[in-house]
Amino acid sequence: MRLVSFETGDRRTYGLVREDRLHEATPAFRASYPDLRAVLAAGKAAEIDVESKGLNLADVILLSPIPNPDKIICVGLNYANHIKETGREKPKYPSIFTRYPSSVLGSGVPLLKPACSDEFDYEGELAVIIGKAGRNIPAAEAKDHILGYSCFNDGTIRDFQRHTTQFWSGKSFDDTGSMGPWIVTADALPNPENEHLRTVLNGQEVQTTPIADLAFSIGEIIEYVSKVTRLVAGDIIATGTPGGVGRFRSPPLYMFEGDRIEVEITGIGRLSNPIANVN
Repeated sequence: MRLVSFETGDRRTYGLVREDRLHEATPAFRASYPDLRAVLAAGKAAEIDVESKGLNLADVILLSPIPNPDKIICVGLNYANHIKETGREKPKYPSIFTRYPSSVLGSGVPLLKPACSDEFDYEGELAVIIGKAGRNIPAAEAKDHILGYSCFNDGTIRDFQRHTTQFWSGKSFDDTGSMGPWIVTADALPNPENEHLRTVLNGQEVQTTPIADLAFSIGEIIEYVSKVTRLVAGDIIATGTPGGVGRFRSPPLYMFEGDRIEVEITGIGRLSNPIANVN
């Protein structure tokens, strides 16, 4: 099942994608569950009642599948080739930072390069979406708490990231990251570690890796994070990016207005965003 949030006309809504047609949740269902996060919190994802008439995906604006998560948790330095290109050692524990929901858009929507920097970088990642709340979740039980998976672009303003030892300022500029185009539920993707991630900038492959190369597994990440904070339905965990980011290329490769960045994961789909300047 593919879950999607979108904007049509003057309203935000959600539904399912079936055979490349978008089917909106019925008004009666939306009256009880106004957004996907509410659906997940109620444990009703498998019961979404949708309209029989489908919409063209091209006729709507896709949102991040969970536009209003309680939290977005990101993992840094989590592929061996990215750890190597940064010149660091593998962390003893997952390297955790956060993003704000206002920094994450949907597929097809322009990501906005801020005027204060020319170091707008890409980071293709696998996102894990929590479907069942929990605290102190053992790694072996992590899959019981996962709703599904999506593509994620952890768009980063590199010079701001380097201002201090904290990543927050480089990771939370409004409208610089994206997720989507939808969530593929775990029943349809039972082994995401078997899939492959690639990032493409203007038609050129810049990142490619099997998900199995994660330094900390999905289960290990969930176990660690859930010791710190209670995970709730709709929370997003971006599991880290592989080597090939723009900052560590020679010369550096950053994104500018008119570029297009795409994150593809087999079994999920393609997240695609043009780049524009902040007006």
